[in-house]
Amino acid sequence: MLVSPNEIANYLPQRPPMIFVDALLECTSSFYVSSFSPQKDTLFCKDGFFEESGIIENMAQTAALGVGYYAIQNINTVPLGFIGAIKNLSIYQRPKTNHTISTKISVLHTVLNASLVKAEVFFDEKLMAEGEFKIFINPLK
Repeated sequence: MLVSPNEIANYLPQRPPMIFVDALLECTSSFYVSSFSPQKDTLFCKDGFFEESGIIENMAQTAALGVGYYAIQNINTVPLGFIGAIKNLSIYQRPKTNHTISTKISVLHTVLNASLVKAEVFFDEKLMAEGEFKIFINPLK
């Protein structure tokens, strides 16, 4: 584990109760993996399931967490990022509360401060959701 639940806030601009990642498990310059266990009282949980809006936010936060971790390791400052577009989003199944999902981000292309990433959410190695995000990173000054 590269980033534990107690350290997550050091790498994300979000604050509780809007944090939807528990840990960073893997991180390279082009691939990040997080884990998250939505609880019954987690925002975007309803009737025992983690809702679609939470899944999308989990994908975005996994991308931000990977960028933040990589930046701290190499630049010492976490940059601010913005989602410019989401496309090809498919949510096949919603995870149940108390189940741990893993979210994988693969950087497909980067040009200047814009990246296209593919996000995939898994539970027990079963693909639950996927999509592409266009992310813009505010250049560090």
